[in-house]
Amino acid sequence: MERSSGSRDAGPAVTPVAVVLPAGGSGERLGGATPKQFCAVQGRPLVSYTVRAMERISWISNIIVVVSPENIETMKSIIEKYGHKRVVTVKGGITRHRSIFNGLKVFVENEFSNHLLQKPEVVIIHDAVRPFVEEDILSKVVMAAKEHGAAGAIRPLVSTVIASAADGCLDHSLERARYRASEMPQAFLFDIIYEAYQQCTDYDLDYGTECLHLALKYCKTNAKLVEGTADLWKVTYKRDLYAAESIIKDNLSQQVCVITDVKEAVAQIGFRLHESLKSQVKVEAISVSLSRNDSHLQNIFSGQCYNFVCINDKKYAIQETQQLVDMLEKSNLPLLYPVVLILMHLDISEDISFSIGMEELTRIKKFAGEMKKKNILVYGLLVQYKDHLVLQETVNSAAALIMALIKDRNPELIGQLLVA
Repeated sequence: MERSSGSRDAGPAVTPVAVVLPAGGSGERLGGATPKQFCAVQGRPLVSYTVRAMERISWISNIIVVVSPENIETMKSIIEKYGHKRVVTVKGGITRHRSIFNGLKVFVENEFSNHLLQKPEVVIIHDAVRPFVEEDILSKVVMAAKEHGAAGAIRPLVSTVIASAADGCLDHSLERARYRASEMPQAFLFDIIYEAYQQCTDYDLDYGTECLHLALKYCKTNAKLVEGTADLWKVTYKRDLYAAESIIKDNLSQQVCVITDVKEAVAQIGFRLHESLKSQVKVEAISVSLSRNDSHLQNIFSGQCYNFVCINDKKYAIQETQQLVDMLEKSNLPLLYPVVLILMHLDISEDISFSIGMEELTRIKKFAGEMKKKNILVYGLLVQYKDHLVLQETVNSAAALIMALIKDRNPELIGQLLVA
């Protein structure tokens, strides 16, 4: 058993509450050599998103991630790389139920370590490949389990369930309105679910899939069913990975920070851009000198904004941009998700010819390549400030390009210079 360190706040719900995340699947239905829980979504393993969803909830005391023996080191490296706290890795069994049982044992047996964790009053069981679970549904199943002994999230059936006869023909169908799909998370009084696992047969351990059924069968505990939300779905097939990536991209594109210097022309473009963007996304506009360590900018970096537009009238403000990157790195923002950094060059020269030469383009491309290694996606955007009559139209075009870049987050386009 391996544990990552970290402190936690006092919990508002039940103390203590622990989580067991079975993550030992092989991902056969997904296809490919990498188990689905370790597949990268926006450059980060899926299991890391699920751990983070639990980790951000202060009243969860311990997160037990159960993985197959050959993936223990992989999971440990993920915990270290992404700075996960309160996480314990445990070797899984050959089936889902045996893996969950191993996860529960760390609280009561010395089989995995001579240091036992504090036994929780309530334990949550959740799939490592359901990354979009929210605190509200977790709190609801925990409180229901405290009252009823067991609880689980459910969702309406999407398709009608039918039974086939021995000859492969329809035997009967179920009335869909009377049935529900069992989902995760589920929660149990620890003593109930642990006793159920201790008493259940090898057949249950090897072929069963429903934890609520074990609590009912062996402990006579009728679980409270809690209506879940639509985002509790499980990543099972390759198309689900694409859907997960789309949701994460959408979440990351909800806010943008527009940074300008104090020059009047640059600040004016920043204001116009803010007005053009604000109907589509939350916008934070800051007029600062990047040569100073601006506290307002530091506060932005410590928040949840992953998109930055830096407006400058210099041909290529490499020094200021590097200072911005340094501040981003110190914030650890790029560690969790890819950060989009759009370098918006304001061309105010009277020369009609294209004012950025191949040397500058090459430097942008090289710089963007270096930043990609740090999970910062750098794009260039040229706005020509010559005709005041069409300036707003040009800014609107720039806003459309900015929204496309932050929504798509395409690493193949880094270092390109787009013209508004």
